[in-house]
Amino acid sequence: MFTLSLARRIGAIRLPPRVRGYAAPPPSGLTDGERTIYTKLTEKFDPAELQVQDVSGGCGTFYQIIIASGAFKGMPTVKQHRMVNETLKQEIEGIHGLQLTTRVV
Repeated sequence: MFTLSLARRIGAIRLPPRVRGYAAPPPSGLTDGERTIYTKLTEKFDPAELQVQDVSGGCGTFYQIIIASGAFKGMPTVKQHRMVNETLKQEIEGIHGLQLTTRVV
């Protein structure tokens, strides 16, 4: 019983591994539009996770973005989305749609 209790306490204090967002180049295979968005979001939010995908069939009019960052801590989802939209204001003017998912790390 003591061992189980100790294991529970030890398990409760373990922290998930932290992924550091060092200034790494964007992944290869991105389109120019994806690369531009990826770079801007990386510079602004230092995300632990970032996925940018042109889901319009390659014409650059609809993007799916998934971003997880500590910069969103304590903010409601609407404010997180506004921050991303403000960062991508210039790019958003030229596209038709944006599917955005934000998470706090």
